[in-house]
Amino acid sequence: MHSKLLSNQGRHAVVIGGSIAGLVTGRVLTKYFEQVTIIERDLVPDEPVPRKGVPQSHHVHVLLMRGAMILEELFPGLHAELYAAGASQLDMAKDAAWLNPAGWGIRFTSGVMLLASSRSLLEWGIRQRLMQCPQVGFVTESEVTGLLANADKTAIAGVQVRLHDQLHRGSVTKQVYADLIVDATGRMSKTPQWLTALGYEPPPETVVNAHVGYASRIYQPPANFSSDWQALYLQAAPPNAPRGALMLPIEGGRWLVSLGGGDKDYPPTDEAGFLEFTRSLRSSLLYDAIKDAKPLSPIVSYRATENRRRHYEKLRRMPEGLVVTGDAACAFNPVYGQGMTTAAIAAETLDRCLKKGLSGLSKRFQKQLAQVNAVPWTLATSEDYRYRSTEGKSLDRKTKLMHWYMDRIMLLSTKNVEVRSQFIQVMHMLKTPTALFHPKIVALVLQEALQSTLHQATLTTTNNQGDVKTCS
Repeated sequence: MHSKLLSNQGRHAVVIGGSIAGLVTGRVLTKYFEQVTIIERDLVPDEPVPRKGVPQSHHVHVLLMRGAMILEELFPGLHAELYAAGASQLDMAKDAAWLNPAGWGIRFTSGVMLLASSRSLLEWGIRQRLMQCPQVGFVTESEVTGLLANADKTAIAGVQVRLHDQLHRGSVTKQVYADLIVDATGRMSKTPQWLTALGYEPPPETVVNAHVGYASRIYQPPANFSSDWQALYLQAAPPNAPRGALMLPIEGGRWLVSLGGGDKDYPPTDEAGFLEFTRSLRSSLLYDAIKDAKPLSPIVSYRATENRRRHYEKLRRMPEGLVVTGDAACAFNPVYGQGMTTAAIAAETLDRCLKKGLSGLSKRFQKQLAQVNAVPWTLATSEDYRYRSTEGKSLDRKTKLMHWYMDRIMLLSTKNVEVRSQFIQVMHMLKTPTALFHPKIVALVLQEALQSTLHQATLTTTNNQGDVKTCS
């Protein structure tokens, strides 16, 4: 559909990309602009189904509690609508069985809630709400091909759009002008090339790639299936166990199962290989659950999982009237479930920046966004350094120390409610990682390390004594 908002009248903002990052950004922009146009390359479906431009939508997505809180604030009543459509709410520690590298996380009622649904349902629910805003118009099956600058190229004044005409099987090109352009096109963003074409330097990039791949499938649970968990997470434990899996209940009473493998140990997409990969995991729970389940979808793979950070905050020159958000600025390995929540936090950050006006917005936002992304980036990349084939920044002393500390946090989370509660809150971005360095938790970590050292010393002494030979 081609929106009437392409009339270029009034204070106007354009969002490139109609996925979750673009949608939540569009909602924030309605507070500051008379017109908001969202330009999307795909034909947007009327139903909550995967679309071509979001290949990752076939796989398990997790909306962390911080992200859920932001979405509910932007779209009051959204959660109730999603639950009515079949989504469910799970307690992260009570309802989800989580096998971390040290063992099974201790189960208890944490109060940290997880929205369980397909990615497609969540995106559809947000889009339906946004379409009710009179200021918002959607331009679908259309592609932005470049940025339009002002006369001295100090600011972005609009975008060049190729509008596909399905009736005549052709396309027309139109220039759309706006006071603000937001790039929310994801990993495949072309803003670096567009800036180069205007005479600007492209942003420097940092890439950390653990060569993780996924394969996913939807199942109908067996009629007689019962368990004490609703969701299942079998976490990979690299470098020696690079395979993992996640099962999440989704709308329609179905299971969405995603298998993952790092170090290029990609899960197969054939029937027998998929099940055999499941059988090879560190626990048999998932295999036992799906071996008699009815497959409802093909097996779909996805391998665009590298962490990629474009450092717009480091640019010496950045044109006014342009901001870059979501995966277009900073994309994470999806296994850590941070993408949708960081997109919501980015929209919240843009809201804060817009309150100070459009002047200086571009640099102001990119610098604040970089600070927001720094924590999830560190969490994702430091864990990815555990894989043997990871490409990117080398494993330094600080990261090795972080691994040592987190290994003990994981061990404590199998038996200590307080430690696991803090870890889950950090993971859901309700607290910063500094919560894991509270003096009480540091004391528990050091005590655990000391006990482990003493235990190892005792074993070594016992073994050495057993090796002593006597003369007869």
